[in-house]
Amino acid sequence: MRVRVPRWLIVSLAAVFSCYHLVLAAVSLDRFDDPWPVAACMVAYAAATVAALWPSRLSAMPVWIASFALAVSIVIPLQITSQLDSGDENGYATWYVAAIGTLMVIVATRRRQAFAWLGVGFMALHGAAWSGFDTLADLGVIGSVVWVAFAAWMSSALTRASRETREFILAEHEAADWQAAQEAHVNERQYRLLQTGRTARPMLAAIVTQEGDLTPEQRQECLNLEGAIRDEIRGRRLLDDDVRREVMSARRRGAVVSLLDEGGLDDVHGTDLQRIHRTLAEALRGSSADRIIVRTVPGGGDHAVSVVGLGSPDPSSSALGRGVASEADEDDDDDEVQLWLQIPRTGSD
Repeated sequence: MRVRVPRWLIVSLAAVFSCYHLVLAAVSLDRFDDPWPVAACMVAYAAATVAALWPSRLSAMPVWIASFALAVSIVIPLQITSQLDSGDENGYATWYVAAIGTLMVIVATRRRQAFAWLGVGFMALHGAAWSGFDTLADLGVIGSVVWVAFAAWMSSALTRASRETREFILAEHEAADWQAAQEAHVNERQYRLLQTGRTARPMLAAIVTQEGDLTPEQRQECLNLEGAIRDEIRGRRLLDDDVRREVMSARRRGAVVSLLDEGGLDDVHGTDLQRIHRTLAEALRGSSADRIIVRTVPGGGDHAVSVVGLGSPDPSSSALGRGVASEADEDDDDDEVQLWLQIPRTGSD
């Protein structure tokens, strides 16, 4: 369970505290012989506070804002104490101590701890030099230093917690990706085993029954089944039930069919994939080529699948060759192209 505090609430609280210090400064203006330098300090403090609280996309305060806040925290004590007597009861005239403490807390919270420590450090040293170490607690310097220390610690703790949270989230995502990949591998392996078993089980049963004494037709069917099992590995997304049936029909009539899926259909889904399968099945059904090569087109072009069918121009030689066709025949230069088809990646039915 995560509890989130709205940013506007934190900024509003800081602005209220800063305005309170300005009210105290306004009330104490009558204690100064010349109130205009104090008024200028009030304006500078207000400007530094607004700049420090201004929303930013950066996780840390910009350096120029932190430098401006540090400069204000140095100038204000020098200017105000120049008109005060350290031995008198100054009351709210020392408003700058709590004001600078609040400003440095904001700076420390916005991950500029070094500037914050410099600001309260100068204020503490200046206060000790102005009225002595024994009056630092009465002035509120010690309280300001404690608040800055607490803000710096909280900022560091939150930064460390945020970093560890990001690391845990990244590790969780990596673990989820690994688990998904393992599940995908298991599912794919189970599907391939199921498909292979469904394809080869009848022939394996015949082999066992006949004790390996197969007829020439059964031996040829074993080769056809071996090609079908190879298609499940190399053809992947080129296959559906209709395509499997037409490929097997082509092999049984003596053709050599090669299916090569090189990832060209990985981004094709739904009706487009069904259309590609349907077009491919129709092309195989109507082809009389001796060798058919079906290959996906990688690279995300306009075409997803290319189909090439080769056959002998001499019908008699083609008929004689179908029964002994093999993949080695693909190098024969005498064949002509009998089927050429490029199936678009997208399109309407």
